[in-house]
Amino acid sequence: MSLFLTPEEVKELTGIKQGKQGKSREALQAAALRSMRIPFYVNAIGKPIVARSVIEGTQTKQESAPRWEPAFAHG
Repeated sequence: MSLFLTPEEVKELTGIKQGKQGKSREALQAAALRSMRIPFYVNAIGKPIVARSVIEGTQTKQESAPRWEPAFAHG
């Protein structure tokens, strides 16, 4: 199974299969994902990329990872 949703899955999730009114499909999908508050990335060619873990509910919190601090912060 892929780490990211396939383009077909993003189409199904957003309900947007093609561009319209001068906007690309990818721009409309990104707007739909924003309105649904679904985190995503835009790759180098402008396609919205959604991590499968976000949809499946298996995403871990970033706060659980140790945070880097410079050595001088510890006194």
